Amino acid sequence: MEWFGITRRGLLQGASALGLGAAVAPRLAWSQDSNVLRVRSYSDLQVLDPGFYLSAPEGDIMRCIYPRLVEYTAGDSWGWKKNAAAEIEQTDATHVKFTLRPGMMFTNGFGEVTAEDVKFSFERIADPAVESPYKDDFAVLDKVEVTDTYSGVIVMTEPFAPLWSTTLPNGSASILSKKAVESVGGKFEAEPPATAGPYTIKEWLPKQRTVLVRNPDWNGEQPGFEEIHILPIEDEKTAEIAFEAGELDYTAVSVSSIEQYEANPPADATLVRRPSLAYVWLGMNVDAEPFTDPKVRRAIQHAIDVDAVVDAAYFGAAERSTGIIAPGLAGHRERTLYQDKPDLEKARALLEEAGFPNGFSCTIDILNKTERLTAAQIIQANLAQIGVQVEIQQHDSGTFWTLGAESEGDQWKNVQLILSRFSMSPDPSWATAWFTPDQVGVWNWERFNSPEFGELHKKALVETDEAKRDAMYKEMQDLMEESGAYVFLTHESNAVIHKNGIVPALQPDATVILPEFRRA
Repeated sequence: MEWFGITRRGLLQGASALGLGAAVAPRLAWSQDSNVLRVRSYSDLQVLDPGFYLSAPEGDIMRCIYPRLVEYTAGDSWGWKKNAAAEIEQTDATHVKFTLRPGMMFTNGFGEVTAEDVKFSFERIADPAVESPYKDDFAVLDKVEVTDTYSGVIVMTEPFAPLWSTTLPNGSASILSKKAVESVGGKFEAEPPATAGPYTIKEWLPKQRTVLVRNPDWNGEQPGFEEIHILPIEDEKTAEIAFEAGELDYTAVSVSSIEQYEANPPADATLVRRPSLAYVWLGMNVDAEPFTDPKVRRAIQHAIDVDAVVDAAYFGAAERSTGIIAPGLAGHRERTLYQDKPDLEKARALLEEAGFPNGFSCTIDILNKTERLTAAQIIQANLAQIGVQVEIQQHDSGTFWTLGAESEGDQWKNVQLILSRFSMSPDPSWATAWFTPDQVGVWNWERFNSPEFGELHKKALVETDEAKRDAMYKEMQDLMEESGAYVFLTHESNAVIHKNGIVPALQPDATVILPEFRRA
């Protein structure tokens, strides 16, 4: 099955915590047992609650330890297949019938996976009182009707465009044990009270490794490895050295290494290159001085040389973006409004009008990664030309991903400029979902507060006319850029490398499906 005709070919045409020494230290020298798969993750896990997880690597773990009704397929085209569902069918625009595969068991004595657990899991995310940042995945969910132990009906109030592309196969649709979650007060973080996927968590040593082991009670397709060892290594260059040293079987590689690895890959290894849906941008906190003034924000937009930033940080392996929606998806813009070429004269004039004829000083927060630092240094040099002196503040993943969250205290007030990257799923709603008014202080760290944007996002979720959706998402990105709070940079380019002894299972954008990795 394909959605919207989106394939890897179409996309191409349209277009973390260990240091080096720790990564390859003898105490972490893993067994060469062929039943162990060793992979790198760009951040350590923090939250494995599907309603509140923080990063794509946590999503990779969740798809190993929780069942879902359906799962993404590996390959060059976006599609899905049955996972926990023995049968699933959309009977009309607002109803989906499903029957679970019997005999799936939760760990820790919490019994069999039932339709009541599906009901609990989905309705929990949709419940406004729970305040899940993923509630838009179930924005039109009315209820899940339980018809018997294994069967039910997903009932929606309206048709929902992203249902099969980014809701049902994604992390927020993971099935939890109702009894287990209620036993821990309705919410948890890094230690799930019960799991029921093809793997269980054997060990988690923060900032060192996560070890997954086959679940003997899993009665679906059996995973290819007895254990998966996941090493959190934030920097791709460090991960590449670990791979070449034989400490990893699989890792993403830095864009600066793509050309080298394509021409001369390490012995007994293969490079795989895929287009990326992710997006990278420079954001400005509109509630932090002096970025409360739209003239200051527009001056920053005019001063930054996006081509120079992308070329320096990505070594020619990535192209500049026109927004947050990648080529090949509905809503992709062909142009920007203000960011085509830098205009220093206009930038200086705007700063003078705003009362900063000599510029000002500010900070930029970045994740401690090579390409982010390079990008920040070019931005720093660009802004120095208009008198804006920028201090670069680097953070590890555990700190960075909480900087703008009000739930973590008042540190969001100190955020001024921030260089961010979000992962994506194959529907434009997954790009816009994080910038609505409801997300201010959650994932919307620019604190861009546009009711018009929020309404368009809601309408686009239930609009099934693809041309109308396309226009809506383009308008949303126009609103973001008009606010002055965003400078769109790139969608990057994804490349991974693996030992020839394994066959990786990858989505079209190179996202891993770890339970489906196999020995060659």
